[in-house]
Amino acid sequence: MVAIVSTTAYLGIDARGVEVQCQITPGVPRFVVVGLPDKAVGESRERVRAAIAAIGLSLPPKVITVNLSPADLPKEGSHYDLPIALALLGAMGVIDAETLASYVVVGELGLDGRVAASPGVLLAAIHAGSTERGLICPAAQGPEAAWAGNVEVIGAPDLLSLLNHFKGHALLAPPVPGAVDDPVRVADLRQVKGQETAKRALEIAAAGAHNLMMSGPPGAGKSLMAACMPGILPDLTPAEALEVSMIASVAGTLEGGRLVRARPFRSPHHSASMPALVGGGLRVRPGEVSLAHLGVLFLDELPEFQRGVLDSLRQPLETGEVSVARANAHVTFPARVQLVAAMNPCRCGHLGDPALACSRAPRCAADYQAKLSGPLLDRIDLHVEVQAVSAADLVLPPPAEGSADVAARVAAARGVQTARYAAHKARTNAEIDGDLLEAVATPNEAGRKLLAQAAEAMRLSARGYTRILRVARTIADLAGAADVGRIHIAEALSYRRQAPRN
Repeated sequence: MVAIVSTTAYLGIDARGVEVQCQITPGVPRFVVVGLPDKAVGESRERVRAAIAAIGLSLPPKVITVNLSPADLPKEGSHYDLPIALALLGAMGVIDAETLASYVVVGELGLDGRVAASPGVLLAAIHAGSTERGLICPAAQGPEAAWAGNVEVIGAPDLLSLLNHFKGHALLAPPVPGAVDDPVRVADLRQVKGQETAKRALEIAAAGAHNLMMSGPPGAGKSLMAACMPGILPDLTPAEALEVSMIASVAGTLEGGRLVRARPFRSPHHSASMPALVGGGLRVRPGEVSLAHLGVLFLDELPEFQRGVLDSLRQPLETGEVSVARANAHVTFPARVQLVAAMNPCRCGHLGDPALACSRAPRCAADYQAKLSGPLLDRIDLHVEVQAVSAADLVLPPPAEGSADVAARVAAARGVQTARYAAHKARTNAEIDGDLLEAVATPNEAGRKLLAQAAEAMRLSARGYTRILRVARTIADLAGAADVGRIHIAEALSYRRQAPRN
């Protein structure tokens, strides 16, 4: 007899169905797991053996063969423990195998039979719903799985409780969806004194999801303004919240079944490696750029990052996704991220101040910025020079306008974009291109003339030309203008980095 239990394998944020097939036959006693398992799956034999012993059962002295089908799909992770154990109990006749066929099972087993949390439960629940099955998962992740909707979820605290549930001795209560995550306190723009140009650029970036670069001396407020960004961005829509939560589930960072509603804000240290930033590793996991999906990726001290790491961002900034290629797998993660970067103009940070600049100026600036490639800088929509804050600015009272005021204007502009692109795949102005860009962002006659002159004088690339149109469309949305005019093009051009001359 072959007992079959369904589980999942994760490729990016896609869940693939996997059959756990267990057969017990006469022969020299051994326990074999086949089907391209990794080391964690191979070690599940010992965890399953100990967990079954913990509930008072022993394995039969026969050949136990577990096959993970399809056999050519790599199997990674500890979430195969529980499905292997249930398939084995089904083959032993302890549990009705037909009952198990109506569930997808995920979960890690402890040696005492407890069912421990494992990444990807939300994806498994969505997959179970799409195949019209229920889900058996760890009790701690039941609230997470319950967000999948109309899916029967059984949250098992341990193997014995699960057996009693199926035998009708003590039924497990169905879990309810976890709470929405609590609002996170962030910096307020009232803390930023002066820097009106930079705050305007921050508002435009938030309204259209544009990439932003702030350059200026130490202590000018670049990091503080970046920290204000979450406070002016609108919350995720329910569909976006589910999308972001799926990535967090795969990464194992979705705590307590709480659905993510605030837009992610990730700020990795400049020592981050390429797999840490874009994803990968021995067991492919989403990187910082995917964990910031539909939110903000803040890179402080940008030139301190390794050049290869920075250039690895070029594809996700353009396409909105990351493709990690391995010899045995090709995994794609979403990465529709808004890049906010900050940097000093040179290593000493005081390039523009003759009294404080080092003796190597301006050569030190060229050396310091050499890690920033032209193609990467071309993908940044707004470049703003942040000036040092004067003592006169510091003694002034806090500005009257704070994050709440800016957030209201940003929300209104985002609402216009949501309505405009309802029939398209785009969410914001930063995502539009081609015919759609021409239809919504072509400026009036005066604007076209100014843009044509600037494109020649500033030696704009085709990408730069397109990004100016996107930024101008956002500026027009903030102003409540139906059409893009000369004034909107002029402001967008003021934030554009001019290509260096040979």
